[in-house]
Amino acid sequence: MDIIMEALPALGDAWGLILQPIVLGYLVLGVLMGLCIGVFPGLGGIAGLSLLLPFMFGMDPILGLALMVGMVAVVPTSDTFASVLMGIPGSSASQATVLDGFPMAKRGQAARALSAAFASSLFGGLVGASFLTIFILIARPIVLEFRTPELLMITIFGLSMVGILAGRVAIKGIVAAGLGMLIGTIGEGASSGDLRMSSYDFPYLADGLKLVIVGLGIFAIPEIVALLRQDRAISQEPQLGGGWLEGVKDWYKNIWLSVRCSIIGVIVGVIPGLGGSVVDWIAYGHAVQTTKDKSNFGKGEVRGVIGPESSNNAKEGGGLVPTLLFGIPGSGSMAIFIGAIALLGSGQIEVGPAMLKNNLDITYSIVWLLALANVVGTVICIAASGGIAKLTTIRFALLAPFLFMIISFAAFQSGQNLMDLVALFGIGFLGIMMRRFDWSRPAFLIGFVLANPAETYANQALQIAQSRFRKGFDEGIDYLFTPIVIILLIITIISVVLGLRQAKNILAEGDVQAGTKRAPFVFMLIVTGYIAYAFYDAASIPTFSRDRTFPMFVAGVCLVGCAILIIRMMLKPETDTIFADRELNGEDAEATHGLWPTLGWFAALLLLTALFGFILALAVFLFSFMKIRAGVSILFAALYTAAGIAFMLAMASLLNRDFPPGLLQEFTNLPWPMN
Repeated sequence: MDIIMEALPALGDAWGLILQPIVLGYLVLGVLMGLCIGVFPGLGGIAGLSLLLPFMFGMDPILGLALMVGMVAVVPTSDTFASVLMGIPGSSASQATVLDGFPMAKRGQAARALSAAFASSLFGGLVGASFLTIFILIARPIVLEFRTPELLMITIFGLSMVGILAGRVAIKGIVAAGLGMLIGTIGEGASSGDLRMSSYDFPYLADGLKLVIVGLGIFAIPEIVALLRQDRAISQEPQLGGGWLEGVKDWYKNIWLSVRCSIIGVIVGVIPGLGGSVVDWIAYGHAVQTTKDKSNFGKGEVRGVIGPESSNNAKEGGGLVPTLLFGIPGSGSMAIFIGAIALLGSGQIEVGPAMLKNNLDITYSIVWLLALANVVGTVICIAASGGIAKLTTIRFALLAPFLFMIISFAAFQSGQNLMDLVALFGIGFLGIMMRRFDWSRPAFLIGFVLANPAETYANQALQIAQSRFRKGFDEGIDYLFTPIVIILLIITIISVVLGLRQAKNILAEGDVQAGTKRAPFVFMLIVTGYIAYAFYDAASIPTFSRDRTFPMFVAGVCLVGCAILIIRMMLKPETDTIFADRELNGEDAEATHGLWPTLGWFAALLLLTALFGFILALAVFLFSFMKIRAGVSILFAALYTAAGIAFMLAMASLLNRDFPPGLLQEFTNLPWPMN
C-alpha cells in the first residue's frame, strides 16, 4: 500500500508533464518518423533512434523523451506493412507475421490482415504500458530472480517453437533449426575467441552474420523472386476484400488470444536480449497450440497475425523494465535509448534505481508516452491501411526493383561493404532452396536468432554449476533446478510434445507437393556436407576451448537427423512428402519466368557493384530492369531510376552512410555518392 501511495503523486505529475500541446506535438512527430522508418524493411528502431541522437544533446528532457518514445513505440506497428504486403519481415519482431499475413494479402485480404494486426498492436502496446505502470516499483525482485539457468531455459523454450513450425516431416524442421544455429555460430566464439567456419584471412565472417541480413535473405529474397517469376500483382484477387472494420472484428473475436499473447510479450520482453528476437515465435506457437483447426495456419489464418502482433508491441513495455530499473538494455534500440537519455537536458537523468528515486515522474511520463504513441500510431495505420493495401494490386515487376534496392540498403548498414550484399545473396539463395524443398525457414531463423544466447548461457551455466558441484552435490542441483527452471522445463516439454504431434498439420511453407527424388536428395546431401564440415571445423579447435563444444553438439545432433532423412529418402517412393519440390508442382512450376534468369538480374547487380560501386550499379540495374524485364517506356524507366537514386541518396544522407565501393573506386577519385 505504501508503494501505491508513493506512486500516485508521481503519476499525477507525469500526466501534467505530457498533457502539454508542445509535448504532444513532439510525440506525434516521433510517431510519424517511426511510421516512416518502420515501413522500410530491415531499418527498425535502431536506425530511427540513431537518426535522432544528434538532436538529443541539451534538449528539454520531456520533449526529447516524447520524440524518442513516439518513434520506438510505433516501429513494431508500422513494420507490419512490409510483412503483410510484401512477405518481407519489417524487423526481427515481425517475422512470424509473414507466415499468415502475406498469404492473406495474396488472397486479396490485405486490408483485413493489416487492420487485425494494428488492432492487436494497439491492445498489446496498452497492455505493455499498463504492466509497466504496475510493475515499475515491484518488478525489481522478480527480474533479479532470473540468473543464467533461468535465461538458458527461456532460450530453450524459444527453441521448442521449432516443434510447432517443423512442418510435415518433423526431422527436417529440427535439422533446419540446427543449420540456423550452426550459421549463427560462425565467427569468433564468445568464450575464448576461437574462430568457427571463418578465417582472419577473410575478416568479414569473423564477426559473424548479422540478423538483418539473415532475416531479409531467408524471407524477403525468396518471396521477391517467387512473385517476380509470376509476373503479376501480389494479390491474386482483383478486389482487396474486407476493409479495416472486418480486421478489427477479427481481433475482437479473438480478444482472449490477444490478451494471452500480450502477457507473453510483456514477460519475454522483461528478459534482456531475448524480447524482439523470439517473442513473436512464442506467441505464434501459442496461437497454433490453442486453435482447434490448425490446417489453415501458413495459408492465411488471421489468428496467426493477431498472436504475434499482440506480443511484439507488448514487449516494448516489458523491455523498458530492465532498461529503466537497472540500466540494462533489453534490445539494441533500448541500448541507444539509454545513451540518448544521458544526452538530454544537463545530463541529470540516469536510468537505473536512481531514476526511480529521483525522477519517478519522468519514469511514468515515459510509460504513458508509450501508451499514447501506440494509440496515435495505430489510428494512423488503420486509417491508411485500406489505401496502402492497394499496393498489392500493382504489377509486381514495378515494385521488385524498389524492394530489392531497399533491402540491399538495409543489409549493408552493418559493414557498408560489398560482402554484405554477397551474404544477402547467399542466404537468399539458401532461402529459395529451403522454400522450394519444404524446409522450414521459420525453424531456421529461430535457430539462428537463439544460437548466441543459447551458447552463452549454456557455457556460463556449465562453468558455475561445475564450481557449485565441487562444493557439494546439493548445492549444484539447487543452482541448476530452481523453481522457475522446473516450471519452464515442464512447459517446454509439453510444448515440444504437443508441437511435434501437431506439426503435420502446420504447413510452414504452404502445401508443397512431392516431385522427383533427385533434386531434394541432392539438396539433402549439400546440407549434410555443410553440417559435417561444421562438425570437423569445430572439432579442430583445441580441446581446452569451450568454443568447440556448442557447435560440435549441434552439428552432431543434426548429422543424426540427416542420416535418418537420407535413409528415409532411399527407402521411400518419390510420392512421399519428403520429396516436396515446388518447381514440379504448384505456382512455381507454372511461373512465367524461370528461377535462374530471375536470379541473374540480382547477380548482375552484385557483379556491377563489385566493378563500379553500389550507386552506379544501382542506376544501371534499375533502368535495365524496368526497360527490359518490366517492359516500360524509356521515359518511365528513366524517371523510375532517378526517383530510386534520389531516395537512396536521401536515406544515406539522413543516416550518414556511405555506399559499398567497387573496383572502379580504386583507380579514380569520384565524388560522393559514387566513391
